[in-house]
Order: sequence, then C-alpha cells, then structure tokens
Amino acid sequence: MTETNFAKQEFDIVIIGGGPGGYVAAIRAAQLGMKTAVVEREHMGGICLNWGCIPTKALLRSSEIYHTLHNLEAFGMSAKDIKFDLSKIVARSRGVSAQLTKGISGLMKKNKVTVVDGHGKLAGKGKVLVEKDGKKVSELTAKHIILATGARARVLPGMEPDGKLVWTYREAMVPDVMPKSLLVVGSGAIGIEFASFYRTMGAEVTVVEVMDRVLPVEDEEISKFAHKAFEKQGMKIHTKTTVKALKKGKDNVTATLEADGKTSEITVDRVILAVGIVGNVENIGLEGTKVKVEKTHIVVDKWSATGEPGVYAIGDLTGAPWLAHKASHEGVICVEKIAGVKDVHPLNVKNIPGCTYCWPQVASVGLTEKAAKEKGLDIKVGRFQFMGNGKAIALGEPDGLVKTIFDAKTGELLGAHMIGAEVTEMIQGYAIAKAGELTEGELMHTVFPHPTLSEMMHESVLDAFGKVIHM
Repeated sequence: MTETNFAKQEFDIVIIGGGPGGYVAAIRAAQLGMKTAVVEREHMGGICLNWGCIPTKALLRSSEIYHTLHNLEAFGMSAKDIKFDLSKIVARSRGVSAQLTKGISGLMKKNKVTVVDGHGKLAGKGKVLVEKDGKKVSELTAKHIILATGARARVLPGMEPDGKLVWTYREAMVPDVMPKSLLVVGSGAIGIEFASFYRTMGAEVTVVEVMDRVLPVEDEEISKFAHKAFEKQGMKIHTKTTVKALKKGKDNVTATLEADGKTSEITVDRVILAVGIVGNVENIGLEGTKVKVEKTHIVVDKWSATGEPGVYAIGDLTGAPWLAHKASHEGVICVEKIAGVKDVHPLNVKNIPGCTYCWPQVASVGLTEKAAKEKGLDIKVGRFQFMGNGKAIALGEPDGLVKTIFDAKTGELLGAHMIGAEVTEMIQGYAIAKAGELTEGELMHTVFPHPTLSEMMHESVLDAFGKVIHM
C-alpha cells in the first residue's frame, strides 16, 4: 500500500528509511503482530541494494570474468578479440539492483507492511510527518519510531564531487566512459573495491591513503599482503599521503599530493572520493528532542534506544561498523526488545564479520593481532597459505592467507583474518565459531570436507597450536 493523499494513520511502529536496517526491522515487527509502516523517499532497499553492496558486486563480477578471459591459457583454453561493452556492464548492475528492489516491495506486501512514499521526519511525540515534493503527504502516529535514514559519502572541503570529473560511489557505479587513469582517495572497503574494478578493466589506478597502510581497519599482516597484491596488479599506492588540492581541467583532474612534507602532482581522467561517510541526521526532526548526535551519528544504547522516549535509531545512522548486515541485525534486536520477546541479546560488534570484495578478497571477524596484544592477552597465532591447499591450486588461486588468533589460556577464538579467493564466503564459519564461543579444541575436531578452500580454516587453527598438517 502506498499513500498518495494527505492522511492521518495510526500504527504500532513507524520506521523512517527502507534500507537493510529499516525494511528488515519492518518485516520482523509485522511478524510479531505489530501494525507497521515504512517511510521511504527514494528506493526500497536503500543505498545497499541500489547504490552500494549489490550493484558493486555485479560490477566486480564482470571484472572477474574479464580477468579470467585474459588468462585462459592457464586453463588450457584460448579466446580472441576479448573486449567489453561498458554500457552493458553498467546495465546488468542496475538490473540486478532493480530485481532485488522489486523483491523487497514484494516482501512488504507479503508481510502487510504499509509503505509510505516520501520524506519522513519526527513531528512531535509519537508523530511522523511525511512530505513529498515539498507537500505534506501523511501524518503517522505510533508509540515507537525507528530512525533508519542511513548515511552518505563524506565530502572534504575543496574536493567537492561534481559528478563529471570528481566522483562519489554513485558516479563511479554508472560511468559513461572507462577512464584511462583514475585516482582513488581512500583505501577502505569502498575505495579499494572501485580501485580493483577499474584496474582489472584496464584503467591506470592510483590509490592515496592518509593512514600508514591500505585497508587500515584490517590486520596489519593482511594489509601488507593486500598491498603487495595490488601493486603486482599494477596499482600505484601512496600511504601516509594526503590530497591537498584538486584542479579540474576540461576532461581531467590534477591532484596535489603531500607526503613527508613534500608535494607532488598527478593528472588523471577521473577522481573517486572514498573518505568515509556521514550520518543523515539533517531534516529528520531531531530539533527539540532528546536525541543526541555526535560526529554526525545518533547516540543509542545497546537496544538502539535514543535519549528520546519511543525513538530508536539503527544502522549507518548510529555509527561504525557501517555494514548492511549490522543494520539488519540491529533492526531485529530493536524490534524484538520493543515487542518484549524473551532471550533478546544485545549486538556484539566483535562478532560482526567484515568483507571487502576486491581482488583478492579480504574478510575478517574479531580482534586483530595488534588489538589482542594491546589488551594484554596471551595469544597464539596460526597461519595457512593458499599455496598449501589443493583446491586453491586447482582453481588457479594460490595466493592468499588465513590467519587465526586465539587466547592461549582459554582457547577462545579472538579473531580471524583472511585474504584470497572466496574468503568472503568462508569467514562466516569463523563468525559462527565466535558467536557459539567455540574453542580451539572444538574447531580442531570439526571435520572439514576435502578438497575445499575451507580446509585452510582448519589448518590455520591447527597451526596456532603447533599441529598444522599441510604446511
């Protein structure tokens, strides 16, 4: 149901934002018997389905196939005149997003969730005002209101994107031409995924990172492995470097870089800004409420409650980690707590896996080795290289590493860090182990199927305790 005329309606719960946090919270609320509404101003599925997680993976899949086609001889095959149609690659990516967005709308109907088209904002205790094209569309009332408005790309002064020469993730996802050269500012997950896509498709890519290493939130050993892999692919990487200025030409951009007090210039066709995100806290009616905002993100307790009674916030709006699956899980926990479901547990962020879909893939969960040591823990560290795994060699993917970190006294799995083929699929095994509080003994006695990449997960555990078999 979509509201098109101004109306006043009552609900048990109203959710502002239909992204992976909002729509999942709405479904769970409906399952629990609550009369539920979602207010969404653009597309159901939010940034994730429309301009983030899903379409970027479609683009990266195209680049993976393109890479494989250029390396067929290693598999005993050959092909001539290999080329790509950028418009079709982009069209496929957009089609994947459209298909999933349509699916979300179907789920809303199935669960009898009312979808209100427009911009929602708090309008007094228990009230949400919805506007569309500057006109009032609806006034919704509910005892519980969840803010799930997400976040947007951070913009640095003097480096504002113009959509033509200087891009955010949105423009980078729908290029009209393939740039011959590209500067990516920021080497977090978003920046590195785009760097990987464009480099694999043939662009000359330079990455600038202000921190001392790429993928700075990852374990240092994994970051170093990734750095070498990216440079081997032909990327130019500048760490401990800042972009001081961008000078736009007719069809190029000259960037001034600074490192160790020295400046240099680089001229590229396009620039992608990937320097973090800021929460969408503006124009959602926070004025006059007890909702607290810190560094563009709403402060919440362990149940996602804000300082304003009856108002909650979930997902990217509340800060790191900025992950769709974190938002979804928060939404479920928040709604179940509101509904009085028994045995609801707060979200343990240490058990949330993170994935970066560059080439090679990177995935992790829990503490890094450095973080574990800084906590003063006595640890055991295990490692297993892809080159020791039969399935990896058969796939032609012998470059990678699985690293595990355990508490030496209790055997608790503290962290797991992986780089290589399909690690974004494998990391969930370690996530389950952490959530289930499994020890090294239980992991060692788990039988892993052969031949699989997952065997390396077993071997890494064995290595931490001096029992590795195949290395």
